[in-house]
Order: sequence, then structure tokens, then C-alpha cells
Amino acid sequence: MSMLPMTPFERIVKKTGIKRVSREALEEMRDCIEEIAMDMSEQAARISNHAGRKTVREEDMLFVAGKKK
Repeated sequence: MSMLPMTPFERIVKKTGIKRVSREALEEMRDCIEEIAMDMSEQAARISNHAGRKTVREEDMLFVAGKKK
């Protein structure tokens, strides 16, 4: 069972101009994004722990995402 609701994904897809999308396609998109978010969170937690912190900071997430502030 996913932690994320379907409605935001429907809005994202429709915002791109897609008129119709199957529920299965939305579920797959949601599952993929949830998996990516979990992986990023775990990596950011390891980074903050390595830095001696208990709090994950914005720069940790940006580092994991390969972006710079």
C-alpha cells in the first residue's frame, strides 16, 4: 500500500496536456516516485549522520539530488 494519494499525480499528468491516463499508469508513476523519495531520504539521512547531525538539511537533499544551492 502506497503512502501517497493518487490525486496529485492525476493533476501532474493532466497539467502536461494528457487528456486521459489509466489508473495503472498513475499507480506505476506514484510507486516509482515514492521509491525515489525513499532512496533519497535514506541517502540524506546517511549524509547527515556522517556529518554528526540528527537533522537532515536542505543541502543534504540537494546533494543527493545532484544539485547545488
